[in-house]
Amino acid sequence: MEKQRNMRKAGGSSSLHTRLVNVTQQKDPYGASVPPLYQSTTFKQESFEPGCQEYDYTRSGNPTRSVVERQVGKLYGVCGEQVLAVSSGMSALDVILRSILGSYQAGKTPVVIAGDDLYGGTQRLLGILGIQGHVKVLHVDTSDAARFVDVFLSQRNVACVLLESPTNPLMKVADLPKLISFVKSHRGGSGCKIVVDNTMVSGINCNPLELGADLVYESATKFLNGHHDIMAGVIVAASVELAQDMYFIVNSMGAGLAPMDSWLLIRGLKTLGVRMYQQQHNAMVLAHWLQDSCGFAPTEQNSQLRTRFVGLKSHPQFHLHRSFNSGPGAVLSIETGDIELSEKIVCSKKFKYWNVTVSFGCVNSLISMPCKMSHASIDPELRKDRKFPEDLIRICCGIEDVSDLQWDLLGAFEDVGLLELRDNRNTIFNKLNGHLAKNTIGQTVYNKNIYDAFFGEKIANAPGAVYCSAKL
Repeated sequence: MEKQRNMRKAGGSSSLHTRLVNVTQQKDPYGASVPPLYQSTTFKQESFEPGCQEYDYTRSGNPTRSVVERQVGKLYGVCGEQVLAVSSGMSALDVILRSILGSYQAGKTPVVIAGDDLYGGTQRLLGILGIQGHVKVLHVDTSDAARFVDVFLSQRNVACVLLESPTNPLMKVADLPKLISFVKSHRGGSGCKIVVDNTMVSGINCNPLELGADLVYESATKFLNGHHDIMAGVIVAASVELAQDMYFIVNSMGAGLAPMDSWLLIRGLKTLGVRMYQQQHNAMVLAHWLQDSCGFAPTEQNSQLRTRFVGLKSHPQFHLHRSFNSGPGAVLSIETGDIELSEKIVCSKKFKYWNVTVSFGCVNSLISMPCKMSHASIDPELRKDRKFPEDLIRICCGIEDVSDLQWDLLGAFEDVGLLELRDNRNTIFNKLNGHLAKNTIGQTVYNKNIYDAFFGEKIANAPGAVYCSAKL
């Protein structure tokens, strides 16, 4: 994948960030600079002729929804007709599975091959379909390409391969280019569809359609909207024909995104570039600080402490992930080795900025324990079988000042007796593994004073002067 897909090419079209800020819309008779909100269920018909007008009933289509679909199309390099905006990320997956499984060969039980580290809702939906006999679901560690190949070749009726990279929340990386290429070369005429859940990194970092996927979906509740004030999902198809198959289900179910939610998602997409940059910056700083300063890394004394993040070079698949992504996303996780200790951290009353909630992708930073929250619906025995750490804490970075986030976490760690600050708060001692390191909070090259940042100079007593200078 071309790493510079978000940048302007010399003499070429505008950058992705610019295209997302500038909204493509229908011609507005009043010349509104912001797309109007068409909060209408029905539209007056001027004729009974089929196809005489684009909209008649909002379940089937709405001008505001069409605008957001075109904007998402820009993100994935396709036309708006290849995008469907629906009521949630799970609704997107439901539509996809209904379309794929509903059109499968009669008399044969279709097979879905999916990962073994799935979002709780995805696991629940696949489980229900399996119990009802609609599908045979096989779970495999998709970060193990050889194992995936063996499972795929052992099945005759694979209707769908469902991939996610990195996984949530164990941060396992599937080699999307390799797996997609393999499936495409071995599916023959079976009609097997390659589906990628791209929510963890969003289309700003990775475009699975460019790698050969048939369908991509995101929970737009997360990064695409970024403010946690709507529920939304998007489906992006590799062809207009495939999108039309999905549209039949969306229209039949009434799963289309409501006008107001569509309008808010249009607004959220405008700032996707700047939000994702800041969130990923914060995640990179935080992950390295947790690993290097706070000692969340395996040692001989304590092998259970760990920081999981694809942006760390210590991640076993760091180079693989970087080879087809332009960023690591903003979700990471840590392990303490003690469920009770993790619960105390997440429930600490010292937090000012970390909100204890499910989900991720918001401008506000969030913290949670998946086994107690987002993944609680997965059977404990199944989590154990898949080696899901019950003590795992998921951390989802927002756009706040990263130093505030670090001090806030440090306060919680001190509160539960995990870490101890020494040498006038300049050194951090980890009581669980004896790790002693310099406290690097505030030493990241980041300058709130734009004059200092641009000119590389520092004016005495200027706002933000405590930050390091760095020329742009």
